[in-house]
Formats: sequence, structure tokens, C-alpha cells
Amino acid sequence: MDVFSIILIVLGLILFETVSSIDNAVINAQVLSTMSERARRWFLLWGLLIAVFLLRGLLPFAIVWITNPSLGPVGVVTAAFSSDPRIQEAVAISAPILLIGGGTFLIFLFFHWLFLEPKKFGLRGERFIQSLGVWFYAIVSIILAAIVWFALAVNPFMAFGAVVGSTAFFITHGFKENAQQAERSLLTKSQARSDLSKILYLEVIDATFSIDGVVGAFAFTLFVPLILLGNGIGAFVVREITIHSIEKIQKYVYLKNGAMYSILFLGVIMILNSFGFHIPEWLTPVITAIVVGYFFIKSRSELRNYAL
Repeated sequence: MDVFSIILIVLGLILFETVSSIDNAVINAQVLSTMSERARRWFLLWGLLIAVFLLRGLLPFAIVWITNPSLGPVGVVTAAFSSDPRIQEAVAISAPILLIGGGTFLIFLFFHWLFLEPKKFGLRGERFIQSLGVWFYAIVSIILAAIVWFALAVNPFMAFGAVVGSTAFFITHGFKENAQQAERSLLTKSQARSDLSKILYLEVIDATFSIDGVVGAFAFTLFVPLILLGNGIGAFVVREITIHSIEKIQKYVYLKNGAMYSILFLGVIMILNSFGFHIPEWLTPVITAIVVGYFFIKSRSELRNYAL
């Protein structure tokens, strides 16, 4: 991997982590506004270090370990930084299982947003698709069946990986649904809830959002140190947005659309990679930049028109 590819991958990871975590930053800012100054300072320092940096640091290793249980926890850390060809070969053999599971997870995430989640409609046809929300479960079931069918012909463990990816989506989606209900309760009864309960809630919701970013990171690279670097910087950017710029960022109404369409492309790339299609390393960050850039420009244009 040359220096240009490394820089491009890290920049893509930072951009993806930042844009895909905007919802997380908004939730953090809303709940933090109801907390005491002391609790707010504690969370912005230690809470984000735990929920954002620590979790985003451990999750890539955990995912590699799940797909390479024979390596053990110490072996996974060694594999991430080792140039031993035997270890690299073991990771390469399991890569299709990881990629197909992550790709399935991301595709489910996109279609849930497209069919069921409230949004600012950014492309023609989104409003019509959302009116057919009941079809979400049928669509993702058909997609999963097709992925599993083709995966069985290559490697049964790949098929199992796809099922695990879909299962992970529904588990994390359940946590998010519960978190949204908890958020409404926290914001409507802010005086009745302690700062401790709000900090614990933010820790849980940050952990849940971490999964989306880490899974998507494997579409950029399987080299864990680069994921740690890109996601770490991206997490710091999200923290700064939470503290200083959340109201300004919320005005860019199509950034969430950019994040979700990026997730669709990343999911497709991961699945294609799992089946052996060669995708150039530079393509993933370039696609992410183009998609996010388009919706950023669209947001700025709407902001200017609104100001006029």
C-alpha cells in the first residue's frame, strides 16, 4: 500500500465517520443541554473518551476476532500490526466472511432509512419509496435470501456471515429504537431524571452508533491501524461538532442523505469484495467524498435560497 492510498483511505474514514455520526452528535447536544454544567463537562471529557474512542478502538479488534477465533484476543492484536505472512493469510481467508456480514449490515441500514425513517427528501423518488414503508421487510428479506444463495455456492461460512450481519442490524436497530424513546423521556422530564441516568443513556447510544461507523470502516481497508487512525480523528471531529457547531451543522439538511447513500455504496463494495471482485483501494474514499460532497453542496444551495 503506497503513501497516497494510505492518505486517501484515512481521509475517507474521517469523512465517513464524521458524516455518519451527525445524528449521534445531535442527540448528544440535545441531552447535554438539559444537564448540569459539571455533568456536561464530565461527559464531554471522560464519557466521550469511553464511548467514542475506547469503543471505536476495541470494536475493530473484536470484529476481526469473531471472524478469526483461532487467533485468540492476543493473536488478533498481533495480527493487526504483524507482517507475518501466516497471520496475514489467516486474516485474508476470513476476510470474505467479515466483508459479507458487514456489507449486509450496511445495506439493511440504508434500506431502513430509505423506507421507514423520517428524512429531508434529497432525491426524486424518495418520497414515493417512503410511502411504501411496509415493503422494507420484504425487500431486505429478498436481498438476504439472494446473498445467502450466492454465498452458499462459494463458502457456507460466507452465507452464515450474511445472516450474522442481518442479525446484528436488527439487534442494534432495537437498541436505537429503545434509545429514541428514552431520549423523548429524558427531554420531556429533564428535571425528574438525574444527570447520572442521562450520562448512562449517552454512553449506550454512543456505543450503538459506534457499530455503524466501525463496520463501514472495513469497506475502506482491512488494516486495523488505519481504521483506528481514521475513526479516532473522525470521533474527535464529532466531539468538536457536539460542543461548538451542532446548530450550524443541523442547517445542512441533506448531510444525513449523503451519509446513508455512502453507506449503500460501502455495503455493495464490501459484498462485491467478499465474492472476489477486485475493487481499487482508492475507489471507496473517492465515492464517499463525491456522494457526501454532492449532498453538502445541495444543502448549501438550499441554505442560500432560504436566506434569500
